[in-house]
Amino acid sequence: MAFMRNYQDMVFSTAARLSGDDAQAEDISQEVFVRAFEHYAQLRDSPAAGGWLKTVATNLTLNYLTRYRKRRRLFSELADDESAALDAPPAGWELEDTLLAKLGAEERRRCIDDALRRLPASQRVPLVLYHFEELSYQEIADQLGASLTKIKTDIRRARAAMFALLQSDGLVRESL
Repeated sequence: MAFMRNYQDMVFSTAARLSGDDAQAEDISQEVFVRAFEHYAQLRDSPAAGGWLKTVATNLTLNYLTRYRKRRRLFSELADDESAALDAPPAGWELEDTLLAKLGAEERRRCIDDALRRLPASQRVPLVLYHFEELSYQEIADQLGASLTKIKTDIRRARAAMFALLQSDGLVRESL
């Protein structure tokens, strides 16, 4: 179906960025399109079909992460290193004069997606929802059932971790 092909990349990338797991993103994408098939008559000619699919992909991925988080809560809480995550990127970090800024759009996307996958879900999910899904802090807090302060902290920690990952990959450098 052309309808499905038109949206498959968007649905998969939404699920992959949020889940950090391509195999899980494939399963979620299949579930999204099963649901789309059930509503095909309404979606086929709808200009809002893309938005509907993206919302379903986001919600299914968040549902998966919630179930996964509940099963792994004990281990993830033990593994959190609060002191390291609190450090913000140092002042003077430059992105413009780096390899990352000089890469083509596709290569830059790949590098960023790779760094996102290495973040813990507690940081990756709010960061993706904020920067890629363009939700407000409050919308993210409501969707994840967390406090506004926690969401802001998680996003700040995720940004710091992303800078550290990109720096370790040689894609950003500290300015002198």
